[in-house]
Amino acid sequence: MKNSINKAFILVVVALCFLASCKEQSTVQTPRAMTEDGKTYLVQDSILISTGDGAKIHAIIVRNAEASEPSPAVLFHTIYARKSDLKRAKMAADHGYVGVVSYTRGKGLSPDSIVPYKYESTDTYEVIDWISKQDWSNQKVGMYGGSYVGFTQWAAVKHKVHPALKTIVPSVSAAPGIAEPMENGVYFNFHFPWHHYVSNNKYLDTTLYYNGQRWRDLNMNWFEKGVAYNAMDSLDGLPNPQFRERLLHPTYDAYWQNMMPYKEEFAHIDIPVLATTGYFDGGQVGTQYYLKEHTKYNKNADHYLVIGPYTHFGAQEKPSAHIFGYDIDPVAQIDITELIFDWFDYTLKGKAKPKLLQDKINYQVMGANTWGHAPSLQEMANDTLKYYLSNERSGVAFTSLFDTGNNGKDIHYTLAEQPVDANQYLEQTIDFTDRSNFTWNSSGWRNIVEDSLMVGHGFSFATQPFDSDFELNGSFGGEISVSINKKDFNYKVVLFEQTPDGKFFALTLPYVGRASYVRDWESRQLLTPHEKVKLPFGIVRMTSKKISKGSRLVVVVNGIKDPFSEINYGTGKDVSEETIKDAKEPLIIKWYGDSYLEIPVKRN
Repeated sequence: MKNSINKAFILVVVALCFLASCKEQSTVQTPRAMTEDGKTYLVQDSILISTGDGAKIHAIIVRNAEASEPSPAVLFHTIYARKSDLKRAKMAADHGYVGVVSYTRGKGLSPDSIVPYKYESTDTYEVIDWISKQDWSNQKVGMYGGSYVGFTQWAAVKHKVHPALKTIVPSVSAAPGIAEPMENGVYFNFHFPWHHYVSNNKYLDTTLYYNGQRWRDLNMNWFEKGVAYNAMDSLDGLPNPQFRERLLHPTYDAYWQNMMPYKEEFAHIDIPVLATTGYFDGGQVGTQYYLKEHTKYNKNADHYLVIGPYTHFGAQEKPSAHIFGYDIDPVAQIDITELIFDWFDYTLKGKAKPKLLQDKINYQVMGANTWGHAPSLQEMANDTLKYYLSNERSGVAFTSLFDTGNNGKDIHYTLAEQPVDANQYLEQTIDFTDRSNFTWNSSGWRNIVEDSLMVGHGFSFATQPFDSDFELNGSFGGEISVSINKKDFNYKVVLFEQTPDGKFFALTLPYVGRASYVRDWESRQLLTPHEKVKLPFGIVRMTSKKISKGSRLVVVVNGIKDPFSEINYGTGKDVSEETIKDAKEPLIIKWYGDSYLEIPVKRN
């Protein structure tokens, strides 16, 4: 009798444990029918998926009510939780897929703390695993989305590729530690309010984030006071612990490496990838990084790229026909959302490959109204133009805008085709204690096409006019040869076409670099004051444009002192801790004549 009671007790305990375990796996929600525009959907919008460490992931599931067989699923895993996300899941259902939107832990109905980036590599994998086990799933999953959502796709494949994950479509992908919050070692201010945007509540703090005046005032207040960069939240009056935490990792260390694939971890990524970005996309650096690392460590990487004259948002869905003063070519006006679902039809349903994808690299040639196709980034070009920075005047006058560059004359210096005297230089002085002005330089703040040029306190260099048309395809490279009187500095390099009528066409967004990080993101290498050094370029945004006969190429170089990014005072200390008291004597930059740029071109 006693043994029977004990056995019964044990069975009850086991059953209760099993039920508890089942409850931990997910919160069961009966699908409800929803009819809209004559279509009936089965909707589950309050699913909670449990992770191995006990966290909860909020997911939304939408299926076509008429689907009789298990279907492939399309997953959008995001930190940007919006109450309108049901529409996104419905869009996938309208294309013949199970639409799944899931959120970063802590977002939506998840009870956990909100921690961007940290857990996505495991959480996304577990969401895919959960999808694959549902009775409506045929064990085929695709992922898509842009910016942070592009990052979550790469995070999902960091450790291994889930057997059910058949493809990813990362657009304008964030690459933490590489492309944000810093780029080539330089921190950008616009990331400061982002942490409030995604972390202040379970959805998005749009009221605070879209208060542009608040952030402009903060930038100017910080700039004018000259306080440390890591004290910006104290100046703002609202704690920003995630901002401070990320500043503790200025090198690409384990903190960042643990978030996404790192070096050899790219080797096991053997599923098809379609990436999209734009020439005027701030996230292009991330997209390039993933492409280069994937193809470096996996020689058989099935990785496609579509790139055109698109912005950060245009390269995710449907680009605008008119951007920043430039009317994009008709052939560039593609519907990227439809391209993505055509890709899913190809990879998840076995249909034909989208016609645009004629090779691995698919790029729109601005000004030619054509698309180009190449098997690799290197094969976009068949020739290279090499130019040196010369201290000789070109004789070409131009109109400048509120700056004192080029030693006070609106006449370019020369981009020389032959090596010049390596000891010649142009000298630039930047007084960090003077907050009455910025080192203005042309960047993404103005239109793509302008009548004037912003040289700032720097220098512009121009080629001779070209005697025939050609395509500029890819990213420029080369070396900047400099000496400074400090241990470090930040700088920009910007490339333009100056058309025969004198207008300036910004070919892409600027290259931004910190001298101490351009050789190695993982280890800071300070400069020796007054010692000449050659600085290679890191990741430079790529572009493609028809350069017309009679045009010139123009390069602008400049040190950085402005309210939009971390100010590097050159002491060699942690830059986030430097203040205006560290400025002391002005920064003196000598730009030497053996500095050169290599520009990839394609000639017929």
